Amino acid sequence: MSVIYNRVALIGLGLIAGSMAHAMRRAGLAGEIVGTARSAETRKVAAEIGLCDRIVETAAEAVEGADLVVLAVPVGAMEAVTEEIAPHLAPGATITDVGSVKRDVIAAIAPHLPEGVHFVPGHPLAGTEHSGPRSGFAELFDNRYVLLTPDPGTDAEAVAKLRAFWEGCGANVEEMDADHHDLVLAVTSHTPHLIAYTMVGVADDLRRVTDSEVIKYSAAGFRDFTRIAASDPTMWRDVFLSNKDATLEILGRFTEELFALQRAIRTGDGDHLHAYFTRTRAIRRGIIEAGQDTDAPDFGRTHAKPRKAEEAEG
Repeated sequence: MSVIYNRVALIGLGLIAGSMAHAMRRAGLAGEIVGTARSAETRKVAAEIGLCDRIVETAAEAVEGADLVVLAVPVGAMEAVTEEIAPHLAPGATITDVGSVKRDVIAAIAPHLPEGVHFVPGHPLAGTEHSGPRSGFAELFDNRYVLLTPDPGTDAEAVAKLRAFWEGCGANVEEMDADHHDLVLAVTSHTPHLIAYTMVGVADDLRRVTDSEVIKYSAAGFRDFTRIAASDPTMWRDVFLSNKDATLEILGRFTEELFALQRAIRTGDGDHLHAYFTRTRAIRRGIIEAGQDTDAPDFGRTHAKPRKAEEAEG
């Protein structure tokens, strides 16, 4: 690959931005990578490990002269960061984000952008339960999907350039309407995370099962709930508050399904249970066939490389 952007500014230096930095370097996509984070400690660590070519103290300083600006901060912080950087954005620059909610992010960012700056919202469907500047790795986006949700009328060249950038990072790229994106993610990510948090909370409440038993016997299934529920609490708080309507809709549907299963168990309706589990097993097989996981008995994860765990993104 050749250089696509001369200067990329990463605002926020956690798992996603860090992995973007590694992936950009691997493919030679950026002339210079400039990074910043709100926390002085995060900036210090990022500088120590050479995560970016330059680490600066403020977002305003980071975006100076950048032709791509990536907002990799919690959804709830997007508006304040955009207000800070707006006067410093270069004419013709593209600004994108990595938030797992799109309609609220568009409403928070778009009104503050100056004329001549191209806004292409994005969401990489990749991640692990790890966070911080040390957690990134170049392979995070390989064969994962990145969804772009530009509003109609967005500069086609800017969208094509960002698509090429993400493909250079190893990702599959698709475009989608922002509202449909939020519904899709409520099904595939947001509601499963909420259920995982709930299941872990239930285990904490069931004092008849001791803490040591929960820990020792977690391979029975609880382990996989706890992995998802280990994700960043600030990010997930913002996700649920920002994607409220779609998440509540899918939770309502989940509740209906749960009641039907409760009734089948109560009445001994084995045929219903078998048919239901057969259908859901087929969906799992489809995920494997699409290359988004493996059929390994340990769910595609290896203890030697914990960062490359099964996706637990936003």
